[in-house]
Amino acid sequence: MSIPLNDHELFHFYTDHLKNTLLPFWLRSVDWEDGGYFNAYDNSGTHLVSTDKFTWSQGRFVWIYAKLASMDTDIFDQEERCHFLKLAEHGAEFLMKHCLLENGSCTFLMDKRGNPKLAAASNRYDSSIFADCFVIAGLAKYAAVSGDRNNLHFARQLYRSVIGRIQEGSYVTEPYPIPLGYKSHSIPMILLNVTQELYEAEEEVLGVQTEELKNNMLSYMDEICNHFMDEDFVLNEMIGTDNKRVDSLLGRYCNPGHTVEDMWFVVHAALKLNRNSYISKAARTTAKMLELGWDHEFGGIFLFVDREGGPPRGNKEGIAHTSMVKQIEQNWDSKLWWPHSEALYSTMLLYKLTGDTELLAQYNRLHDYSFKTFPNPDRSVGEWIQIRSRSGKPINQVVALPVKDPYHIIRNVILIIELLATKEVITE
Repeated sequence: MSIPLNDHELFHFYTDHLKNTLLPFWLRSVDWEDGGYFNAYDNSGTHLVSTDKFTWSQGRFVWIYAKLASMDTDIFDQEERCHFLKLAEHGAEFLMKHCLLENGSCTFLMDKRGNPKLAAASNRYDSSIFADCFVIAGLAKYAAVSGDRNNLHFARQLYRSVIGRIQEGSYVTEPYPIPLGYKSHSIPMILLNVTQELYEAEEEVLGVQTEELKNNMLSYMDEICNHFMDEDFVLNEMIGTDNKRVDSLLGRYCNPGHTVEDMWFVVHAALKLNRNSYISKAARTTAKMLELGWDHEFGGIFLFVDREGGPPRGNKEGIAHTSMVKQIEQNWDSKLWWPHSEALYSTMLLYKLTGDTELLAQYNRLHDYSFKTFPNPDRSVGEWIQIRSRSGKPINQVVALPVKDPYHIIRNVILIIELLATKEVITE
């Protein structure tokens, strides 16, 4: 059933969904014995298949609980906020104690007690720089809410390490390495988000607006919008290291969900730095990519599409063996939870900023599809069944990490609730 974009109704809808569907599942997943949180569940959410802890997800948990403790609404009372902050502290302490290796990078995987484990695909501990980035984001958010300077210092030092490794090219991105000759949109995207988290934490805790972080944000926004984004508002997930398009499957494929997630990163940074000219680019790109990515037969957003729409295609010479090409070809038409949750927030945010009725229409069809498809029909379990086939049937499949992850859904539901509670919205 279609739910109209009525702020009052939607506010209560999302508040109920957060409190009664999403949080009950995750609040029972805290490891009070050894620290951190469990999330190696099967797709249905009924079985915990491992007590291993992915650093990537642990950082995300910390961010979620710190954000819940500091929401700009009164949907939680003070006792609940204090509990969320305690949960964030619980994960932050676990990460600061266990996640860092002697080389200054984060381990990608830990056992239950926090001991580092080798990642099978790469046979190394620090197999993805994204793990480092989510630790930075989580600790920065916790520091901003709690005022804890030790967490902020840890996040700042790790940020310097990440920036240094990226500048040197001495980093890896398992389980999907970036092939030689390519640049990935995922790098400036994650750095834009992480830099803003750190910028806002330093602003809150130290009372400073660091020029270095501000300039970094502007640089990442420029790279995203002027190198990865075309003049027709298609955003390419990979381009050549010379900043030019590559005529190959990797050079042609797009990730609509990734793009619309990044567009709200761009909008948040643009509003923070008074660069509102980026908002119209973000709005047009969001509308374009959701139209390219929409499945007009079954509904929902394809995981990957060609830059002209339809299944990804193009030359595979020299890249056919790569894990990214295999992932694109095998799973392009899957329907995943995270692109839909990201698109719900991006379309609502950009509609409110621009008044573009196309974005309103896209929000409405996304809402109808998402809440018909993803929430677990077994309300005693809750959460979302995160991976679906093209036709919407649950499939037991792994994407990137063998875990359920609360990050995208809860983060976007929180942001939507805050947006709906906002009395005034800045427009261009």
